[in-house]
Amino acid sequence: MAETVEFFYDFGSPFTYLATTQIEAIVERQDAVLAWRPFLLGGVFKALNTTAPALHSQEKARWMLADLERWSTHYEIPFQMNPLFPVNTLQAMRLAVAAQERGHQVPLARRLFDDMWVQGKNIADPAVLTEALAFVGAPVSLLERTASGHVKDRLKANTEEAISRGAFGAPAIFVGDELFFGNDRLIFLEKRLERGSEKTP
Repeated sequence: MAETVEFFYDFGSPFTYLATTQIEAIVERQDAVLAWRPFLLGGVFKALNTTAPALHSQEKARWMLADLERWSTHYEIPFQMNPLFPVNTLQAMRLAVAAQERGHQVPLARRLFDDMWVQGKNIADPAVLTEALAFVGAPVSLLERTASGHVKDRLKANTEEAISRGAFGAPAIFVGDELFFGNDRLIFLEKRLERGSEKTP
């Protein structure tokens, strides 16, 4: 049976954007299944009484920007630090939940990560979200679903689940109970999946 890789993501994380450009190919190579799990990174930070690493100090922020640029060069992908960072991603993450229910989650996620970390757009702007929905062929009415209690509760539940399983940031990637945190741990994720596939008859 194929193993499931649970990918907890928030559009506000640049390192998660990096991971999105690689993780699908890794999962495909290892005949695993990728489950995209929208959650709220701000909710994780609040529960753990911490903040985004880039906000800890100017020195750390400078280092992280340099590291992001190194990774984007390594992956040969476009990247620019969003000038509006940090951006409130609450509505965008609720939209991801709503889109998941209608089968549009993955293309919408790819589009919004691109909007955030390549185009430098404000994904807190409903106009940007509307444009993204139209681009992926999803009904614009999904934006109205972000106000529903059901969608809000699902995003909250995803966030609480990730925290209960040990997540403390993004991307938080799980294979069963094993956590792989960060874009730079994708190599260990693939090794783990390789070991799992060796056990499959």
